[in-house]
Amino acid sequence: MRHLFRTQYRQDIALFRHNGDRFWYGLLVVLVLIAPQVLGEFYIGELGAVFIFAIAGVGLMLLVGYTGLISLGHAAFLGIGAYFNAVLLAQGVPFLVTLPLAGLFTALCGAAIGRPTLRMSGLYLAIATLAFGSIVGTVFQKWTAVTGGFDGFAVPTPYVFGIPVDGATGIYYVSLVVLLFVLWISANLLRSPVGRAMVAIRDSEVSAQSMGINLAWYKTLAFAISAGMTGLAGALFAHYVRYLAPDAFDVLLSVQFVTIVFIGGLGSLRGAILGAMFVRLLPQLIAIVRDDLPFGIGRLPGLEPSLFGLVLVLVILFQPGGLNGMWLKVKSWFQEFPFKRQAGFRRQKSYAKSERLR
Repeated sequence: MRHLFRTQYRQDIALFRHNGDRFWYGLLVVLVLIAPQVLGEFYIGELGAVFIFAIAGVGLMLLVGYTGLISLGHAAFLGIGAYFNAVLLAQGVPFLVTLPLAGLFTALCGAAIGRPTLRMSGLYLAIATLAFGSIVGTVFQKWTAVTGGFDGFAVPTPYVFGIPVDGATGIYYVSLVVLLFVLWISANLLRSPVGRAMVAIRDSEVSAQSMGINLAWYKTLAFAISAGMTGLAGALFAHYVRYLAPDAFDVLLSVQFVTIVFIGGLGSLRGAILGAMFVRLLPQLIAIVRDDLPFGIGRLPGLEPSLFGLVLVLVILFQPGGLNGMWLKVKSWFQEFPFKRQAGFRRQKSYAKSERLR
């Protein structure tokens, strides 16, 4: 226990704080690896979708949660990665080449949109990224020679070392590998001077600039990294849906990505995964209990987005730390039991109240 609460710089920058983390994360990876042998095809497909959304959520978390730059156009980056990957596959390029190229090309697009919006922040940046998403959506619709327009684009079956990656299980394992890679890259990035510069920009741009941080460079880099990870998710999303259409990458999908970040918990990679689980599994839960809801609530139009909006408002008001904050409170309660301190569990709520009065 002394080792658990020891405060050292080496412990702060470590990927795992102590041996307990190594054990539990290792056990989680083992359970995830054997899940396809236990669960049915439907559940594996949904978990694969959770992994894909978690990849995009991690990318957006680096931009919003760690750099403080809001984006409502990440569905466009997802679409760019999906179409770029599908078009290259149709030309006969191997999947192990198209996947990283999709991420690289989307990163360049992210840098291109990040550079001219450097002087924007807050609502103005959100509007600019929303306009970018609308422009990209129009390109998907009108560039029929490449995207197929509204007729859609059939995604070819990918092959990894001659093995076809088709079905829910294949996409599940490929998405899991990419998610682990993205988490490893993100964790190491946040421990580096680049990650610390991004956090400094989020906390105060004036202070960061006074310390010699090049705001233009790091903001552009944050946009590029975030878009590149979303492009990787888009390449996998193309194989998950198997048929691309422009209306799949609308503003509602961008709002879902933002919901992942806020409900999961700003400034937390774990929060991006928890938020992706919530966003992908809540619609399935609604579909299961819809017919059993009283007073005809299940038949009301717009039930799903209404619940998303309600949960998002409740999280912002009463649990600003999101699902990750709730997890940290529960974890701290068990670690300190029976010597728990009630003030420590009320501190975040009182801080949120003071913020609302500002």
